[in-house]
Amino acid sequence: MNFNKAEYKLSAGTAAGLPESDLPEVVFSGRSNVGKSSLINKLVNRKSLARVSATPGKTATINFFKLDTFHLVDLPGYGYAKVSASEKKRWSQLIEGYFNQDRRFCLVVQIVDMRHSPSVDDMNMIDYLYTRGFPFIIVFTKKDKLKKTQQIKRLEELSKELAEYKNVPMFTFSAVTGDGAEDIRNYITEKVEKELSL
Repeated sequence: MNFNKAEYKLSAGTAAGLPESDLPEVVFSGRSNVGKSSLINKLVNRKSLARVSATPGKTATINFFKLDTFHLVDLPGYGYAKVSASEKKRWSQLIEGYFNQDRRFCLVVQIVDMRHSPSVDDMNMIDYLYTRGFPFIIVFTKKDKLKKTQQIKRLEELSKELAEYKNVPMFTFSAVTGDGAEDIRNYITEKVEKELSL
């Protein structure tokens, strides 16, 4: 599977504007400024396929990128305090509208900052995915901002904090070194190929 041939397809600001789901969809979810765009760019070996915004909360649309056999779907970041209540409501309706559609959901990549306990919004999203039965993994970003001993300690703490979510694969990732990207790519490849074989 070629991750290097990713191209921007379209952006949707409302559920009604979402494109037809004609390929398996690998969805990226996480709070604003968690490193979602950096992860996507590293996975497809591009510097700026997904825009890395200096202003958290700026991505207000669901962005679709086409690869050879699947779509990569970038959800708007959640949890940014300075966004208005009406905008938060619109984002919520957009994301719920997306997940409520009959789409070819292949995998959701739920992203959490490794340095901290999952936020309330993180836990709400993880619980939503888990209880609804969506296939998902958790990727812990910002790994490079912790020393090796801190990484080990945080992983132990996170495994306890997320203990109720049985059998959910978890990965660590560094946007600086790219560490973890190959494992995540391999997992996505496995899931997409399985979906295509059905």
